[in-house]
Amino acid sequence: MTIYVNCAAPLEGNGTKERPFKRINDAAQIAQPGDEILVAPGVYREYVCPKNAGTKDARITYKSEVPLGAVITGAEVVKTWTKYQDNVWVCRINNSIFGDYNPYTTLVYGDWYFAPPVRHTGAVYLNGRQLYETETLEECIKAEVYAPSWEPQYSVYKWYTEQDGDETVIYANFQGTDPNKENVEINVRRNCFMPKKLYISYITVSGFNINKAATTWAPPAAYQDGMIGPHWAKGWIIEDCDISNSKCSGISLGKYYDPENDHYFTVRHVKSPTQMERDAVCRGQYHGWLKEKVGSHIVRRCHIHHCEQTGIVGRMGCVFSIIEDNHIHHINNMQQLGGAEISAIKFHAAIDVIFRRNHIHHSTMGIWCDWQAQGTRITQNLLHDNTTPDNTPMAQGSMMSQDIFIEVGHGPTLIDNNIMLSKAAVRFATQGVALVHNLILGSFTAVGGGTDRVANGKNQPRYTPYHIRHRTEVAGFMIILHGDDRFYNNIFVQNWPVEEAEEKVDMGFKMRDNQVVGTSVFDEYPTYDEWVKNFELDNPYPEMHKMQDFHFGHLPVWVDGNAYFNGAVQNKNEKNCLVDKDSKVYVRLVEKDGKPVLETNLYEFLGDFKAGMINSDILGLAFEPEQRFENPDGSAITFDRDYLGEHRGLGVLPGPFASAEDAGKILW
Repeated sequence: MTIYVNCAAPLEGNGTKERPFKRINDAAQIAQPGDEILVAPGVYREYVCPKNAGTKDARITYKSEVPLGAVITGAEVVKTWTKYQDNVWVCRINNSIFGDYNPYTTLVYGDWYFAPPVRHTGAVYLNGRQLYETETLEECIKAEVYAPSWEPQYSVYKWYTEQDGDETVIYANFQGTDPNKENVEINVRRNCFMPKKLYISYITVSGFNINKAATTWAPPAAYQDGMIGPHWAKGWIIEDCDISNSKCSGISLGKYYDPENDHYFTVRHVKSPTQMERDAVCRGQYHGWLKEKVGSHIVRRCHIHHCEQTGIVGRMGCVFSIIEDNHIHHINNMQQLGGAEISAIKFHAAIDVIFRRNHIHHSTMGIWCDWQAQGTRITQNLLHDNTTPDNTPMAQGSMMSQDIFIEVGHGPTLIDNNIMLSKAAVRFATQGVALVHNLILGSFTAVGGGTDRVANGKNQPRYTPYHIRHRTEVAGFMIILHGDDRFYNNIFVQNWPVEEAEEKVDMGFKMRDNQVVGTSVFDEYPTYDEWVKNFELDNPYPEMHKMQDFHFGHLPVWVDGNAYFNGAVQNKNEKNCLVDKDSKVYVRLVEKDGKPVLETNLYEFLGDFKAGMINSDILGLAFEPEQRFENPDGSAITFDRDYLGEHRGLGVLPGPFASAEDAGKILW
């Protein structure tokens, strides 16, 4: 059955074509498996809370009749501004408007949030752009540039809020603009499209513009909020949507609310955040965290931008999902929120998740897979300009920027056929990763010189779960030993000069950010032959104590077939590689007819150097889970397709392209 919705209908209807509903949520309360909700163009200022689930064979589909013509927003227009002082105007909103959730009394905070809890989940928008919140009215009036912003020239547009009896008072500095003559909106609702109940599965949301909601911070061990998301269910498809201006996260594929688990961090603080994450994983086993009940979502062809925590967030509920063909940019550019959960895409437990053909740029972080990246594949993505401007300090508590960060997992994690053009390309604080056929212009940092991380002089062992192959059930726990990595057929270009780096404090850990491109950061790691001989004893049982140090030492790495230019440095144990220190290689991303294209002379200097064809058998097994680098269905991967999907022939080149001609084609 087709259920019709049209906010411009003259009267409340019953969902028929002749008498459509005026609200999408009215349709959401009656939709049954197999139904399609067809939504006419217009602005729908409401919260859509689907009541019923679809089935695998009979989904419930919500579709915008005109692509992006139907807008679901958590904001309301304000036309009652009065002049206060200079460029500052003021409005008053009765608190009854907000119901049981007032965004102007609700602060952004939670575990792994490191900035001062002074920002509210509310926001003010001038013609679709979010203004900067201040802590005092004086700051709002003064309207100075906010230094951490990526767009400091716009940061003089300010707002401030306070409570006066049963009213929310909002002051805003519109820099000479009359707000009553412009489109000025404020956040009112927490979410736009998300069930309150769990297990509302097999929903499709197609072609909507979803924007401006008062979402809360989405931490890994607690409930993860978003403007749209399945809220612990299976089989959602979110496609062809424009998703923007979430206070925190745009799409959430994350965790359910567990009051006992949340209580320990937000109230008692007696357990470490990492212990709470272990608790959350184990408790999830009893709350339906199974392949049959949760995950297997698809997010595709969406335009996700101008959100201040993440474009897409996920913890546990994101397992077995596909994130493909999305354009994600300008995430956390205001830099008013700070913490360890900020990225264009931030997933914990990305088990058998595939990230492919996404274009990610101008974000504090590109793709961050934290904890349990097992069976994860990051392939054919274009990442660039995910670098905080050099002259702009990071917001307090924010992580360093890079294209891809893999943290605290045992693998297997596969990163192949990507183009990474940011100043910092890859960061590992993990093990069990294969880096295959990538083009990398930025630095490569391996965090964690020992078996444990150390903060403030205290050992911080990250005992991290690993799982039964292609399942969620926990198979074991182990600290991160580092290593167990493979580096095959990549091209590394030192695109920026190496300068003396200042020591930084990152989540309490002192480090110098490496600026060197290449695999030399793994020089201290053993080859497989060097590593395995430590366990080849004549009498292994009586002499087991001799192996103990090696059981907790670095795991081996494999390095072969890579090319290094402009001073990029190879691993000391790599024998089959191309090192060109003399040629001046350039790689530039330009636009042609509005599409990204590479300009490069790189392929003039590869000469006759060829690499071997890589496959799952060559990559072998990730050490701790004893799982092969393979597809989610267990089938082998042969890397005979390049970034564009073109066939690699008999002469395999390093890097993401099968030929020099492919390197000049449109990238996205």
